[in-house]
Amino acid sequence: MATGKNPLFDTATTLGKILLFLGVSAICGVLVAGLLVPAAAVSGSAASGSIQFFDTLPAELKVDPPSQATTILAADGSVIANLYTENRTRVSLDQMSPNIKNAIIAIEDSRFYEHGGVDTTGILRALVSTARGNKQGASTITQQYVNNVINSSLEAEGKGDQVLLNGVNKGVGDKLREMKLAIALEKKFTKEQILEGYLNIVFFNRDAYGIEAASKFFFSTTAKNLTLPQAALLAGVVNSPSYYDPITNPENAKVRRDLVLHAMLTQGKIKQAEYDAAVATPVTTKVTQPRQGCPYSKTAPYFCDYVVHLLLNNPAYGADAAERERKIFRGGLTIKTTLDPKAQAVAQAQVDGSAGANPDKWGASLVSVQPGSGKIVSMAQNTVFIPAPGKFNQVQNFNVDVQDAKGNDLNGLGGFQPGSTMKPFTFAEWLNEGKSMNTRLNGAVRRYSPGFPWRNTCPTPTTDSYDDTAGTHDLQNADENHYKYMSVLDGLANSINTITFASASQLDLCGIQKVVDSVGIHGGLPQPNDPHPQVNMTRLSNLIGATQTAPLTMASAFATFANDGKYCEPIAIDSVTDATGAQLPAQTPNCRDAIKPEVARGVAYAMQEVLNRGSGSLIQPRISTRTSFPIAAKTGTNDNNSSTWVAGYTRGLATATWFGDPLGDQQRAGQNVTINGNFYKGIDGYMIAGPQFSNYMAQVAPGYGTDPFPAPPSDMLYGPAPVAPPQDTTPTEQSTTPKEQSTNPATQPSADPKPAPTKSSGKK
Repeated sequence: MATGKNPLFDTATTLGKILLFLGVSAICGVLVAGLLVPAAAVSGSAASGSIQFFDTLPAELKVDPPSQATTILAADGSVIANLYTENRTRVSLDQMSPNIKNAIIAIEDSRFYEHGGVDTTGILRALVSTARGNKQGASTITQQYVNNVINSSLEAEGKGDQVLLNGVNKGVGDKLREMKLAIALEKKFTKEQILEGYLNIVFFNRDAYGIEAASKFFFSTTAKNLTLPQAALLAGVVNSPSYYDPITNPENAKVRRDLVLHAMLTQGKIKQAEYDAAVATPVTTKVTQPRQGCPYSKTAPYFCDYVVHLLLNNPAYGADAAERERKIFRGGLTIKTTLDPKAQAVAQAQVDGSAGANPDKWGASLVSVQPGSGKIVSMAQNTVFIPAPGKFNQVQNFNVDVQDAKGNDLNGLGGFQPGSTMKPFTFAEWLNEGKSMNTRLNGAVRRYSPGFPWRNTCPTPTTDSYDDTAGTHDLQNADENHYKYMSVLDGLANSINTITFASASQLDLCGIQKVVDSVGIHGGLPQPNDPHPQVNMTRLSNLIGATQTAPLTMASAFATFANDGKYCEPIAIDSVTDATGAQLPAQTPNCRDAIKPEVARGVAYAMQEVLNRGSGSLIQPRISTRTSFPIAAKTGTNDNNSSTWVAGYTRGLATATWFGDPLGDQQRAGQNVTINGNFYKGIDGYMIAGPQFSNYMAQVAPGYGTDPFPAPPSDMLYGPAPVAPPQDTTPTEQSTTPKEQSTNPATQPSADPKPAPTKSSGKK
């Protein structure tokens, strides 16, 4: 590209022009004598100081592929998003219209096929023209290509301040270096290779690098289909992309385009009739504005952002964050993900329907995974990356952990209190220790004082207590009718807090800890030296979900029960290839035995009862009656109704849905609020998160397998059921008057109010 002022030609006087003419003529003489006849070096016996200087310049140019856009694909090959620093799509020369090849040669380097990299005839012609007061560039296409390659490499290395531009910051030494590299390049590559490289690297617009991107941006077409007027216009833009911009300066662009057409005519590349028709064509554009990055994804912006963070945090993509970012945004990668666009569309419709536009900014999210592989099928939430009227703008992902523990580039919100969706893990340890789900326990016990004899073989001490005589609160259920004896199965189905604690009092808390750890449950807020902090189950309030956990974590944990006890880490990336087609590290299923198969089957049996007759039976529409396939699930709500859940599964799909407060410290109560025109005295898991789950699974689960769950062992179901003794009403054991839910953050009990107390109690 030849544009602007060049220090070589920046003279104000006639004397200066004469001296410049003589000086540059001498340089050209050296080049002709030493290097350029015929485009190769000859004897150096006549070396002068100029030749010696020239000989010290590098003669090798490393031509790396220019920065290219990375594409993120869904599982079916559809595009989720494009990522780039420079919007460029490389195409071969045979995928470019002859019009653009002829036009660029005609206006930029008419002797392209005759010179050996540096055109001495052109230099002398430009020098004479400039000496007469008419500035004219002399860089060949090869020299321009060299300059672009050098600058592209500097940009890729984060050295944009060292970029050299013709007529701006390029000195005589820089120009000579460019010439020598151009000569060497011509010996290494064919003219066609150089022209192809040049047309793929040259700058047209800040949103269009290379001819393919420029064709799409300015005309919504491809380089192969450029018409003669379009090709001539783009060839003219190269000289000064801002001055000849056909969008902002159409008059300037037409003058330059017609100059290109005239050059093509005089050089015999087009006929008079073609020229006449082309110059008579008005300058018009049909802009396709590129939408760079995950925020512009129409399919799954938050899943896309999650995928990008997985790669940014992967050392296989670079030694440091800067190198990984260059690889991802400049490397022309093709990233194929696990996302199912059809399932994603259903998920998005559900969360948008729950709270797509709400002035109080309540959040809704849904994520599902495949048991047996861990592949993420969908990931949606009711917000937008880019602010829009009537929309809830949020840049963080509700479904995942905070991904970058060592930096401030936060991806995930870090999760929410899971409430009673944690209860199945205590139930699983009950079965794991050989106990029957038919065993009846005393649900009237509400006080667990600091000295209570918990069994705990873990080194972590047991914490929390429930005892209003000791300065805390008695353990709460949702209503007074469930402080009584019932089976462990009924306690889980109806989400009774006191039965969960009665179960835990007969178990090793360390056993519950091992279950939770084995199914991948961890805190969503990383610590400096612990990206996946353990959820401490010897903290008693965590038995009923007082910790902060991400929906993806819960979906993957519940998938373990669907997969006969095998836990699979969630994965989002099936394959990654670079611009050459080489395979790069992706994700593969990473599964392990987590719990016994018979235990997983017992939990599945019990959680089907949650939907059939327990807390999940209140979900409308009722999933257990509207589907013809087996499904298991658990509701969950935290203490102040600010975090509500349903997590569940079929044999082929596990899903966690959430609705609640995503703002600030997440302490806003979900009580006495109106959502989508409906008033809620207290939001419960079955009310909003429930229909999200029900509608999604009814539409999507059949495509992933809905075989019956294997039956658990009979002794797990029908073990001895002891006769319930008279209830103990000792004040230290039970409080006879039900209390409101505790608001003590140290205990955070889970107890959802229910409109049908005969079916449910306790936080669900």
